[in-house]
Amino acid sequence: MSIVDDVLRANERYADAFSQGSLPVRPAKALAVVTCKDARLMPEQFLGLGAGDAHVFRNAGGIVTDDALRSLIISHKLLGTRTFFVINHTGCGLLTLDEGALRKQLADETGVDASGIEFHSFKDLEANVRRQVAKITGHPFLASIDGVYGFVYDVKNGRLRQVA
Repeated sequence: MSIVDDVLRANERYADAFSQGSLPVRPAKALAVVTCKDARLMPEQFLGLGAGDAHVFRNAGGIVTDDALRSLIISHKLLGTRTFFVINHTGCGLLTLDEGALRKQLADETGVDASGIEFHSFKDLEANVRRQVAKITGHPFLASIDGVYGFVYDVKNGRLRQVA
């Protein structure tokens, strides 16, 4: 059995019991979350969210990139989100990423210059959360939101800690 077979079987079981086809497009809690794509994070679970409650955007590091900002603006202006969370986590790979070494590895493996790629590594978790929150609070198209909150999720104990 392949992973594709496993996923398709799981989806068949899910679809057989599916009952959420009438959820509205607007998130019920008017919440948007930017967090890391780390497989250990299950934000819907640790935030107590159900289907239809929030928009959750994930990328390596929970970074508010230009694309994340694009998604947040759409979420806010077209779909009514009013509160934003930025959630980073302990043990994040971007804390120890050597961007120069990764760029060299990519160039060595492919022969393609990787100097134009920004991987957004960081050394201080709390400072990174504050930096991502500031990108949202300082954006002119997101000035009318109710609030932006930063958190660190601890992968060892499942607890969320707010960053001032």
